[in-house]
Amino acid sequence: MTQPSATKPPTSAAPVPGLRAPLARLVYASAPEMAVDIAVPARDDEHVFDFAHRLRMGATPEEAVTLMAYALQPRPAVWWGHECLKALPDLLTEQDRAMLGLCAAWVAEPTEPNRYRALDAGLHAPLRGPGAWLALAVGWSGGSMAPEGLPLVAPPPHAMGRAVNAAVLTALARVPQSNRGRMLEHYVSMAEVLAKSS
Repeated sequence: MTQPSATKPPTSAAPVPGLRAPLARLVYASAPEMAVDIAVPARDDEHVFDFAHRLRMGATPEEAVTLMAYALQPRPAVWWGHECLKALPDLLTEQDRAMLGLCAAWVAEPTEPNRYRALDAGLHAPLRGPGAWLALAVGWSGGSMAPEGLPLVAPPPHAMGRAVNAAVLTALARVPQSNRGRMLEHYVSMAEVLAKSS
């Protein structure tokens, strides 16, 4: 893969099935709270992938992870988070592994019972680690964020993206500083591949 130029970013054109929208500004429009998590504004006609490349080269490259967490459709987003965490097997806890199993079950079969199992596990996790955040992302992917049997409460549009972002960045924070840049680039590249293949 060629590296983008710092002065002239590449341009992408075609819609991508795994993205909520092809243009970064449309992703922002669907979840304006993103602006709290990404300081750099998107250009009007900037494709999500091009914006991600620009963020990766910027002062806070972690913002590229944040963008992809918000930009991916729910199932690709959760699977991406799942794969990001699984790329760090030695840094996961037993709780993380249990949560990953619930997330994988929902991706394979995105039913309400599977969503509620992940939501309940994430809400009651003793520690809010990367696995718990990803389970919450499943729970906030649709339906109601209230426990079963209570009145329905729709999750805010930004909740799932913020939870996926927390899962991936919390996992990335466990990576030794010397390897963090390489892992971040791997994560963002993996998000693009999943978006294109979903």
